[in-house]
Amino acid sequence: MKYIMITTTFDNKEEANKIIDILLSKRLVSCCQLSNIESSYHWKGNIEHANEYLLLMKSKKELFKEIEKVILENHSYEIPQLVAYDIVDGYKDYLDWIDKETKNI
Repeated sequence: MKYIMITTTFDNKEEANKIIDILLSKRLVSCCQLSNIESSYHWKGNIEHANEYLLLMKSKKELFKEIEKVILENHSYEIPQLVAYDIVDGYKDYLDWIDKETKNI
């Protein structure tokens, strides 16, 4: 599995857009999609409900550690969600586009 989709969340759109710009400018991701969501989760002994922004990013598996570093250096959450999913199949032209738009290691 060469390609991945990575997810993270933010409590504000400005911070999300700042990180999106960094990731795109460094060619670590080919595409980002930002959606407004409602999240519910356990945090420090309480059940929390929050409006958040969900960021979906497409990239190559070999770039994950660099993406993780950028997000952790710029994210305001104490423990940000940072999860990568293998893209097991997809439209070949789209996967080729991911490859073309991200840097090679």
